[in-house]
Amino acid sequence: QVQLVESGGGLVQAGGSLRLSCAVSGRAFTYFTMGWFRQAPGKEREFVGSINWDGSRADVADSVKGRFTISRDNAKNTVYLRMNSLKPEDSASYYCAGRTYYSQILYAEADYDVWGQGTQVTVSS
Repeated sequence: QVQLVESGGGLVQAGGSLRLSCAVSGRAFTYFTMGWFRQAPGKEREFVGSINWDGSRADVADSVKGRFTISRDNAKNTVYLRMNSLKPEDSASYYCAGRTYYSQILYAEADYDVWGQGTQVTVSS
């Protein structure tokens, strides 16, 4: 059984940085497409970024482009979301997601088949 565990969330001032981590256990992480999504109170969950199985392709949402970077370390079974120049509107619960045995980046929530429990990010103004 695949498990995804996020960490690294917290409270930060606007303009600050955080790095979220998602540790994957249970299957061969190398063969997963990984993604990050976020959900703010009263809003739908939205795509933040995705990275393919070997890290050769990655993309992030327009709203975070130039500020957020997604990366992975297959030796550590971990995917990261580096968040710089944080804004109050980035405040949300951030979720790690995986699509097992898939090689391309994915943008839709429904395309992922395993999810973490989420980690809270709060950006104060």
